[in-house]
Amino acid sequence: MTRPPTAAQRRVIDAAEPETGRITGTAAQLARLVALRLAFRHPRPPHDHFLTPAGHRFREAADAPASPEPVAAPAPGGVFTARLGGEPDAVATPARAREVRTAWQGLLEIRRMTHPDGATDRPCAWERGRLTHSAALALEAAGCVPATGTVPGYRVTDTPQPEAVAVRHPDPAALTACAEALRQAGWQVSEHTEARGGRVLLASPRRV
Repeated sequence: MTRPPTAAQRRVIDAAEPETGRITGTAAQLARLVALRLAFRHPRPPHDHFLTPAGHRFREAADAPASPEPVAAPAPGGVFTARLGGEPDAVATPARAREVRTAWQGLLEIRRMTHPDGATDRPCAWERGRLTHSAALALEAAGCVPATGTVPGYRVTDTPQPEAVAVRHPDPAALTACAEALRQAGWQVSEHTEARGGRVLLASPRRV
């Protein structure tokens, strides 16, 4: 960001819809926020503008008290990254929850735009090309907690099987919750016992 937003541009950010991040303003204000990477223009009509994760963080910082709580570090370039589990610096904050909600709504829109029938209840080709991150986003969006350096949680990893990821969690009840979250997101899930006695989920994107 070369220059901070003007007072008028800040008012546009502050007035964003809480759930969707949709913003309204003059053409010049919106174009400037896009140039600052605080907003993006939706590619489909009516081409509304929405806050990016960086825009949400900017608004959070403006609303924060003098001694704010720690915020999750943004991914390089300010691009949202799903948590696979095991990230040592992951922090659960309101800003992160908003980013996850925005990313999930964006993913549902990709499903709607790319499925011939406009369905949003099953993964699309974009997700099948990003299996681990797509499964992790579905889990985090459903409220499942990823593992960190100090907190036990889910971990999503690749598998040798085509179009399948593995999900592990040390808590059997939480693993069951992960399975249900993935099913609700349109994934086929089966549970298996590993050689060392632990349980693992194998999840694949449902096609129909």
